[in-house]
Amino acid sequence: MLRTYKFRIEPTKEQLEKISETLMYCRWLYNALLEQRIIAYKKFGVSLTFYSQKKELPSLKKVCKEYNSVHSQVLQNVVERLDKAYQAFFRRLKHGEKAGFPRFKGMNRYHSFTYPQTGFSLEGNHIYLSKIGLVRVKLHRQVQGTIKTCTVIAKNGRYYVCLSCEVETQIQTTGRWVGVDLGLQHLAITSDGYFYDAPKYLRRSERQLKKLHRILSRRKKGSTRRQKIVALLAKQYEYVANQRNNNAHQVSSKLVNGYDLIAFECLEITNMIKNHHFSKSIADAGWNQLVQFTTYKAERAGKRVMLVDPRNTSQLCSSCDEIVKKTLAVRTHHCPFCGLECDRDVNAAKNILKRALQQLHNLS
Repeated sequence: MLRTYKFRIEPTKEQLEKISETLMYCRWLYNALLEQRIIAYKKFGVSLTFYSQKKELPSLKKVCKEYNSVHSQVLQNVVERLDKAYQAFFRRLKHGEKAGFPRFKGMNRYHSFTYPQTGFSLEGNHIYLSKIGLVRVKLHRQVQGTIKTCTVIAKNGRYYVCLSCEVETQIQTTGRWVGVDLGLQHLAITSDGYFYDAPKYLRRSERQLKKLHRILSRRKKGSTRRQKIVALLAKQYEYVANQRNNNAHQVSSKLVNGYDLIAFECLEITNMIKNHHFSKSIADAGWNQLVQFTTYKAERAGKRVMLVDPRNTSQLCSSCDEIVKKTLAVRTHHCPFCGLECDRDVNAAKNILKRALQQLHNLS
């Protein structure tokens, strides 16, 4: 299976110029290829493919000499990106979703380039990038497996490499199963009574964000001072996102290390965010992020994540299966039928686990 490592890199001034040029040429190529596809279809009714456009790259490098400063496979990946955008467009169209036709990339919409197979190598605390040079990298952990691809990312004035590695699945069984209820007061509540706090990072940074937004509203559009505030805002939002990512990684790692089967509710988070009373809190909690992180880590460890129907998990008694109606203000589940009394979220987590086990039994 594939595992991705993300490290920060520290390019020199000359290397920064080369990275910026590579991003610029890749963006120009992407836009030119997109325009070529549009014109070919509108004027001649021809749908260009990945291979037909890929064949033109050698002749392009002969005509436009500046493209010789970009590794050939990086240019091929640009063609592949555009083809994937088209495939995703047709897939959404087929399933009746909002199609979203591939769009031209502006200066602020193209931030990375990829070496799909060759052109890079990790050498100690440096990484060699073809046409760019030997760049210092902050290796905060050991890379495992065989490196397959290397992606260079420019984000908010910082630069990163993402190394996609092929690693063997390591199975670590515990013989334990758990249901997890996602909430706002606590991020996750397990069926065995463990509560994971919801740090609410966005709420903590809200005062600083509002201040920056007020300053931004007074800046003239297109001015240098406005660009500086936009950059500060982007860094602040990235800081919040990184905090949320870190917390989701920690919680998901504990769940995967502690259990063989982890059950979550299959929540329609997009619809839930439409509720203006809870939308900000739901977005700040990062439920979907936690489920995604737990899922890929479970696959890597040879374990399993299941999603179950969320209906009435809070109202149903986990002991006798009777419906016990309660409002959101009622935080304790007390069953008048069997006498069970526990936290309402723990009761919900137990119901989630029961449904997952029933679903597992039906599949076997």
